[in-house]
Amino acid sequence: MKKCLLTIVTLGLIASQLMAQSDPKAQEILKGVSAKYKSYKSVSTSFKLNLLDQKLKKTTVQSGTVSLKGAAYNFAMSGQTVMCDGKTTWTYMKESNEVQVSDNKPSVDAISPTTIFTMYEKGFKSKFLADKKVAGKAIQLIELTPDDSKKSYFKIQLTIDKVGKYVNEAKVFDKNGNIYTYSIVKFTPNAIVTDDLFSFNKAKYPGVEIVDLR
Repeated sequence: MKKCLLTIVTLGLIASQLMAQSDPKAQEILKGVSAKYKSYKSVSTSFKLNLLDQKLKKTTVQSGTVSLKGAAYNFAMSGQTVMCDGKTTWTYMKESNEVQVSDNKPSVDAISPTTIFTMYEKGFKSKFLADKKVAGKAIQLIELTPDDSKKSYFKIQLTIDKVGKYVNEAKVFDKNGNIYTYSIVKFTPNAIVTDDLFSFNKAKYPGVEIVDLR
């Protein structure tokens, strides 16, 4: 009986370890996406954010743009623009004509259009779901599960453009029942962007109030 119980426990542990491992096919796809993304000097995109509140059965849609160049980015949505040169972050709010200045401290939990192209590289187990065709475009679906169960979300579903090898959509399922869908409308690799796009020039914003939070 003891040997039987030990065998059952051992098999259970092995099964749980196998389930915890990432799917080799998913890993191969994501490595290809990562390599392709890192080959670009810069990326410029336009996107849509769809927020579905399943409890209230309410959907909110917003549009925006993001440009990325190394650790620098420019992110604009809903009257707010965030500029970061890799060291300093400027958050400009158009309605109040105010900019908040802070040190750049990337959050490990942050999922946004500035992180969806690389956030899968660590902290997740991955699983290949399917090959599909949507509007004539070949896509691959991959599911991510965070290693840290304390995250505010429990899974992310990525839609990969099979030919372009980039994340075309990221659907985030949070524990409150909300689903955030980041959809890339236009993806432009090696976009022509100048460094002044990633820092704040107060001369361009007459009367702006500067709030330094550093």
